[in-house]
Amino acid sequence: MDLPLMAAKAYKYKAELLVKDYLLADSYVPYASVLGGILMCKLSYDFTRFISSFYFKGYGSLTKMQKVEWNNRGMSTVHAIFITLMSAYLVFFSGLFSDQQDGPVTFRSSSLSNFTLGVSVGYFIADLAMILWFYPSLGGMEYLVHHVLSLTAVTYTMLSGEGQLYTYMSLISETTTPGINLRWFLDVAGMKRSKRYVVNGVAMFVTWLVARIILFMYLFYQIFLHYDQIKQMETFGFLLVCVVPAILFVMNMIWFSKILRGLKKTLAKRH
Repeated sequence: MDLPLMAAKAYKYKAELLVKDYLLADSYVPYASVLGGILMCKLSYDFTRFISSFYFKGYGSLTKMQKVEWNNRGMSTVHAIFITLMSAYLVFFSGLFSDQQDGPVTFRSSSLSNFTLGVSVGYFIADLAMILWFYPSLGGMEYLVHHVLSLTAVTYTMLSGEGQLYTYMSLISETTTPGINLRWFLDVAGMKRSKRYVVNGVAMFVTWLVARIILFMYLFYQIFLHYDQIKQMETFGFLLVCVVPAILFVMNMIWFSKILRGLKKTLAKRH
């Protein structure tokens, strides 16, 4: 397809997105979903605290900061499960980003996809606020960089409708979060020498390899495949698609090396 025709289709889809987002009755959905995401964080934080106080005997003996992080990790686990399931559905099963659909894949969105992104924006706002408030107890500079990049990319793609495919492929990496949180829970509960801790380490290694290494390589392939369409995006959106996944991939590789070293150490102790 020649570039002039592709550019014309891109501008046509942009116009349709503007009409859909600002003139139709459901234009409030993204903003309402952001509030819903923040509310989800509040409810899941309180629910984690409530359940833990009844079913984990050692919860009461934790320090104040440990309780805050414990509840925060429960909150992030709920978001991770939600966004992983929704992202996988939208990318692989909904047909929204299928190559059989007409028009550039870079300008496709729906009410459901915008709503889902809004919930995730609400989570990143709430979690970033907690990280800043308790800094550096809930995470250092790498967590701030990760959350700022993620919040910027997710917010832009929600409001503009551009590049949602690549945002959702990146968000699938949240599937590793429950395993990471479980490892922290087991550590705090004094179960580092248990079989569950070893199994968790192996599972975390596998999920990280698949969701944050192999899947990102597939993401880069999709960017290469649709690069002519990506060039038709706004400059800021173009930079987000080309730069943010690359930065996150480097961070994923650094964290993956730490996971690998930790797994080797755990297995050596068990042996």
